[in-house]
Amino acid sequence: MLKVIIDTNVFVSSLIQHNYPFLVVDYIFKERMTIELCISKELQNEYSEVLSRIKFFRYPGYDLKSRILLSNINNFDRTYLPTLKINILQDESDNKFLELAESSDADYLITGNGKHFPMTEYKKTRIVSPKEFWELMITNLP
Repeated sequence: MLKVIIDTNVFVSSLIQHNYPFLVVDYIFKERMTIELCISKELQNEYSEVLSRIKFFRYPGYDLKSRILLSNINNFDRTYLPTLKINILQDESDNKFLELAESSDADYLITGNGKHFPMTEYKKTRIVSPKEFWELMITNLP
């Protein structure tokens, strides 16, 4: 099973635009039998807080779509409990993604914010943009 972590900005973008973030999120939820979305309590809290921000409600249908997305995330496969604290990234709040990558042994961390993740991998986890992930997945479709 392929294990992925999705940065919060990818979820927000997927609700606002119909481009690579939307394609990636849609694909991951459709492929639940072969892809595991890795989450932690800390990340789940961030998803809830950010996706509920009023400033995004100006986008048509955002409110309903964000509630559906949060429901899907909260009912997803497995919640991990990272125990190792990591302090590698300049934006300290992003270290939780690497902590989750460490504890879940994730294959991919998908982020739209390459500046905050200056490396292309963390241990065995590849750090990719939504476009890169989509292209990797689409080339492996039967």
